[in-house]
Amino acid sequence: MSAKLMEYFNKQPRLSVLSTSSKNGIVDVAVMGSPQMVDEKTIIAAFARGRTFANLQENPNAAFIIMEPGSGILDWKGIRVYLKMKEYVTTGPQLDTYKIGMAKIIGEQAAEMIKVLVTFEVTEVRPLIDFGQGWERSV
Repeated sequence: MSAKLMEYFNKQPRLSVLSTSSKNGIVDVAVMGSPQMVDEKTIIAAFARGRTFANLQENPNAAFIIMEPGSGILDWKGIRVYLKMKEYVTTGPQLDTYKIGMAKIIGEQAAEMIKVLVTFEVTEVRPLIDFGQGWERSV
């Protein structure tokens, strides 16, 4: 993975979606703005105590999709990033610091909805539309 992936992943604004599944295969899809790639193998994301976090506690695997529209479907840019939850915090200085930073961006009321900070490991990266090319073709 490369610095190019980190730059693309962290670019704003973006349309991004996180998909999770419970241990029984019940799928959840959430529009997300908070995930940040902190190094080439690590992503952090903030959540409320909802369906997405419940699924991650049962099944640590997830997929994150970033999309940028183009003039036609084959012109869209994006990547699919496959993840595995490594750890999470629900209290403490790491979560508090994150919420303070996010309050400056999204407002204090929205930041108060953040209850969990999750650390993911990147396990695979694929293009948005895969014709057997490397992900760089889609970025």
